[in-house]
Amino acid sequence: MAKKVVIIGSGFGGLFAAQALRREDVEITLISKTSHHLFQPLLYQVATGILSEGVIAPSTREVLRRQRNARVILGEVTELDLTSRKVTSQLRGATTVFDYDHLIVAAGAGQSYFGNDHFDAFAPGLKTVDDALELRGRIFGAFEMAEVISEPRERNRQLTFVVVGAGPTGVEVAGQIAELSRVTLRRDFRSVDPGDARVVLVEGSSQVLGAFGQRLGGKAKHELRKLGVEVLLSTKVVDVDVMGVELEDAGGNRWRIESACKIWAAGVQAAPLAKVLADQAGAETDRAGRIKVLPDLTIPGHPEVFVVGDMMALDQLPGVAQVAIQGGQHAAKQIATGEHTPFKYFDKGSMATIARFSAVASIGKVRLSGYPAWAAWLFIHLLYIIGFKSQITALLHWLIAFLTSGRSERTITRQQIAARLALRAVGENYPPPAPIRTQPKDK
Repeated sequence: MAKKVVIIGSGFGGLFAAQALRREDVEITLISKTSHHLFQPLLYQVATGILSEGVIAPSTREVLRRQRNARVILGEVTELDLTSRKVTSQLRGATTVFDYDHLIVAAGAGQSYFGNDHFDAFAPGLKTVDDALELRGRIFGAFEMAEVISEPRERNRQLTFVVVGAGPTGVEVAGQIAELSRVTLRRDFRSVDPGDARVVLVEGSSQVLGAFGQRLGGKAKHELRKLGVEVLLSTKVVDVDVMGVELEDAGGNRWRIESACKIWAAGVQAAPLAKVLADQAGAETDRAGRIKVLPDLTIPGHPEVFVVGDMMALDQLPGVAQVAIQGGQHAAKQIATGEHTPFKYFDKGSMATIARFSAVASIGKVRLSGYPAWAAWLFIHLLYIIGFKSQITALLHWLIAFLTSGRSERTITRQQIAARLALRAVGENYPPPAPIRTQPKDK
């Protein structure tokens, strides 16, 4: 009888694990809260109007439609029973229970506000398609508001963008907003000059792109400042509200920046499912809520349960796509062979774009910046976009953005901006759950 493999999550870890088992005699059930696989490193391009969400978020069913041993289930995992090896998933009141022989948990991570979760109402993160669309509405909407406001102080507030966190996401977002204001939108308005926009990048540590080393971090900071981005290092955010942010430097000095559009890119927190799993297994978690796994990516006492991607903590591995991809493939290999071996991560490097034809890249001992790094970034990211159709679409959009300074995806709606907080206000029971209870069919 074929082994039953349940995979939780359709991100890099979950999807690549499923694909690695495509020729094995297993029955795969992939459960995900979203109907799509998300190429998260390119979310900032959705937020700044370069790419559409469909290019970086193909349907998981479409990706796996030719894989006959894989089944895709839309739903949120609400219960795990490690003793009886059962996973419970819910979708609008429809509850389904799945048995498993092997379980791969790759539910990812969300934004961390370091204990200040109320900040998220005013400074959205950038972890999901919903986040990217909301930020697109907020970014472009700020320029639209500035066009119709005559009071100087409020107009300046609308044209002030604060990005918190100078990791790859923060650097990329800040660079793109600066380029958007000074290049793309420079002739589109009549009452306001988009080039007057103020873009502020706030970082708590003493360096931009700390994981890239001082040399590349210094180059990134120099390029950002050339674009007009204000880079505030050794500065932390102590408060965020609808009108702006309050900052504090290393000397304890506090001041305030009035800003209509705030973007949070400063930290991650493992999905809530990590705590559920850790509590059942008696496993430890780190400060970000990630489960401390054994060298083979299993959890203590449960060799049939693998944790990969942003939910796992092992050897201080970074929360990047390659760790998730290789972790998912390693888990799949162990399921296929029945042999447990330590996970060995092959670091393929890190990259971050700053603006058109400008990027930094750390690949092994090689350090690149400027156009060579940007070309390498373009090739690598195009390679890992899922699906030939999406690759061609992305390439066309990049040609428009990089050669003509245009942005193909500038449509914004009130729904994009307001939906997250509106749904929170009406509660989790909207829409009402369907009066259905289902069980999987026995094969």
